[in-house]
Amino acid sequence: MAPSTHTVTNQVPLLVGYDVFGADRALTEAVDRHLAPGLLEEVRGELTTLGLSAGSAQALRWGTDANENPPRLRTHDRYGNRIDEVEFHPAYHRLLGHAVSAGLTDAWGRPEGHVRRAAGFLVWSQVEAGHGCPVSMTHAAVPALRAEPALAAEWEPRLTSHAYEPGLALPGSKPGALFGMGMTEKQGGSDVRANTTRALPLDAAGEYLLTGHKWFCSAPMSDGFLVLAQAPGGLTCFLVQRVLPDGTRNVFRVQRLKDKLGNRSNASAEVEFEDTWARRVGEEGRGVRTIIEMVAATRLDCVLGAAAVMRQAVAQAVHHAAHRRAFGGELIDKPLMRNVLADLALESEAATTLAMRLAAAYDASGTGVPEVSKRERAFLRLAVPVAKYWVTKRCTPLAAEALECLGGNGYVEESGMPRLLRESPLNSIWEGSGNVQALDVLRAVQREPEALNAFLAELGQARGADHRLDAAVKVMLSELGDLEGIEGRARRLVERMALVLQGSLLVRFAPPEVADAFCASRLGGDWGAAFGTLPAGLDLAPVVERARVVTD
Repeated sequence: MAPSTHTVTNQVPLLVGYDVFGADRALTEAVDRHLAPGLLEEVRGELTTLGLSAGSAQALRWGTDANENPPRLRTHDRYGNRIDEVEFHPAYHRLLGHAVSAGLTDAWGRPEGHVRRAAGFLVWSQVEAGHGCPVSMTHAAVPALRAEPALAAEWEPRLTSHAYEPGLALPGSKPGALFGMGMTEKQGGSDVRANTTRALPLDAAGEYLLTGHKWFCSAPMSDGFLVLAQAPGGLTCFLVQRVLPDGTRNVFRVQRLKDKLGNRSNASAEVEFEDTWARRVGEEGRGVRTIIEMVAATRLDCVLGAAAVMRQAVAQAVHHAAHRRAFGGELIDKPLMRNVLADLALESEAATTLAMRLAAAYDASGTGVPEVSKRERAFLRLAVPVAKYWVTKRCTPLAAEALECLGGNGYVEESGMPRLLRESPLNSIWEGSGNVQALDVLRAVQREPEALNAFLAELGQARGADHRLDAAVKVMLSELGDLEGIEGRARRLVERMALVLQGSLLVRFAPPEVADAFCASRLGGDWGAAFGTLPAGLDLAPVVERARVVTD
C-alpha cells in the first residue's frame, strides 16, 4: 500500500475546555483587588462557573451558530398583518439567556455589583460579542429610568431580573425584560440635537405620541427602548415599549436590518414611529442629560467589550505559538515571536486593568461615604471617555496582529480569528466614535475642574514609582496647559492621558516585568509603530507566560 499523503501533523489543538475567568490572571487579580474580602469566595465561585461555561465546546458552538445564522426580519405574517418581528437562531437565545441568568444585566442592586458584573461581562463576551448589545443596554437603562421614579419602580425589577424569555408580550407578564436604545437619526449621527423625531404630548401624565425615523435602533426585539425626540420643550428622553398596556402592539415599524461588517448575530435596525405611544423620562428639554446616564454605563461596556476581544485574541495567539513548531522549536520560544506576544499581552492586560478600575469606581461612587462617592464620580467623568477612546482604538490593530500570529490558519473562519477582527472596530464606534470621546474629554478638562483633579489624584498614587511614568505625566500636564489649538490636538492628548493612567495602574498592581515593559515602551519612547517592537533588555518570557492559557 502506498504511504498516505494526508498525515496531519503540527496542527494546534482547539483552545477549549478551560476556565476563561481563572485563566486570566490580570482579571482574577483585579477581582481580588476590588472586591471586599467577605464577597470574594461567593463572587469567585460565580465567575468560575461562568468561566467554565465560556470555555466549553458547547458555548463555542453557540457563538459560531449565532453568527453563521444571522437574524431575519419578518415585517408581516402570512395573512398580511404587520408584525415587525426579528427571528434569531436558537443559539443566540441560549447565549443571551445564559448572560441574563448570570446576572450580567444586574449591577445596580447587588453588593460590589459593578465589579462582579464587569468581570462576568468580560468573560462571557469572549464567547460571542453580538448578544452583549441588549445585555449592555438593559443594564445601562436603569440609571436613566431613575430620572422618572414611577417608571423606575415599574421597570427596574424586570431589567435586573435573572430570567430571560424571548418574544413580544406584555412586559408585566414576562419574568424579565430587555431594553434597547434609539438615538441616531439619518441626518444627525452623533449630533443628536439635530434629531427631527417629534413628540406630541397627550396629557399632563407624561404620555406622548412620537413620529419619526431612527437610523440605528439596537436590538429591535427588546421589550422597551429609550429614545430621543423633540418635544415642545426641546429634546427629551422617552420610553417606548413594544407591547402596549392593553396587550396590542405599539407602532414600531422595523424597515430593514443593517448589513454589518461584524456583530452579525445581533440585529441593528432602521425603525419608523408613527403616533407611537411613549412615556417621558425626565423633564422636557433635558433628554441628553437624562440619557447620558445610560451612555456613560454603555461606554464602560465598550471598554469591557474591547478588552474581551483583546483578551481572547491574545489567548488564541499565545496558545497557537505554544503548540506550533517552526524552524526547530516552538514558536513561543523564538525571540521575535516572543516580542510580538509580549507586546500584545501588555496591551490586553492594560485594557483589562483599566476597565476593572472603572467598574470599581462605579461601585465606590454609590457608597454612603460622600467624600469617596464625589471623588469617584469625578474620576469617572474623565476616565470613562479617556478609556473608551484609547482601549477601543487599540482593539483592531491588536486583533489583526494576533490573527497574523496564526499565519494562514488565522485567516480561516474556523480559527475564530476573523470574527474577532470583524468585531474589533465596533466598540470604537458605539456610543460616540473617537472624536466624540476626545471632545468630551476636552469639555470635562476645561469646564469641570473636579474631574481633572480626581484624574490627577489617581495618577499621583504612583508618583515616584517609575521615572518614565513621572516624565510622561509632566508632558501630559504641559499639553493640558497649552490651550492654543487644543481641539486639533485632542486625540494626542487623550492618548497620553490613557497611557499614563494605564501606566499608573500597572506600576501599582501588575508584576514588575509587566509594568517595566509597559513603561519602557508606551511611556519611555522606545517603541515602534507595530506590535513586536518592544525595546531590548526586557524580561519578556514571564509576560508571555502570564497571558498563556494552560488547559492540561
